[in-house]
Amino acid sequence: MGGFFGIVSDRDCLEDVYFGTDYHSHLGAKRAGIAAYDPEYGLQRKIHSIEDSPFRTKFAEIFHEIKGTTALGCISDFEPQPLLIRTKFGTFAISVIGKITNNEELIE
Repeated sequence: MGGFFGIVSDRDCLEDVYFGTDYHSHLGAKRAGIAAYDPEYGLQRKIHSIEDSPFRTKFAEIFHEIKGTTALGCISDFEPQPLLIRTKFGTFAISVIGKITNNEELIE
């Protein structure tokens, strides 16, 4: 099972999102990512495989690479996330965690 953690703040919140996302990591997870928005740098994103090493090891250098006052972190069992969605309304980072167990019933 994956999880996500996000913050909207008036100051840089990457450290809080880093530790909040790390809290959701576990041995079965395959992917992890963090997206952050900063007015000066725009939307930034980093995604890594965490199959062979823990979240903290893969994202230890993230504080030198990105920053933001709005950030979203995700631990995923399968998909690389957060996803970047570009629309006519702007660019967004989203994260989806869930499993549809009644997909056949929904199709019918």
